Amino acid sequence: MAGRKRQALAADLSQAAARFERWRQKRIRGERIPGQLWALATELAGRHGVSRTVAVLKLDYGVLKRRLAESRAAGAAPGANTPPPSFVELTPGPLPPSPCEIEFSDASGSTLRVRLPAGHVPDLVSLVRGFRECR
Repeated sequence: MAGRKRQALAADLSQAAARFERWRQKRIRGERIPGQLWALATELAGRHGVSRTVAVLKLDYGVLKRRLAESRAAGAAPGANTPPPSFVELTPGPLPPSPCEIEFSDASGSTLRVRLPAGHVPDLVSLVRGFRECR
């Protein structure tokens, strides 16, 4: 009985495996995998599948599967490889007649919530810039 022929390792998986290996060699025992590497693993799992990614990167299947599901639920669309928007247009409009709340959040889970009184609109560009720079 002939065995299955193993597919060649994709370049992005090979590069990711090298990054994980470098991190593993330098890490302190018990240190958690950094978010950047988890994001990379999640993106690759979206493209190549959880099983293949886990085997190549030597990760826990259940953890990567959960992270991939959370990423998809958050709308991150792993594998889309699209950069975050660098420009958001805010068009002038009527002032809110009643108090309102604006919430900004980023991929890391940080959130900025601004409660505005009726008829007040702050400099939203400065608020967002400050939010992004403070991390």
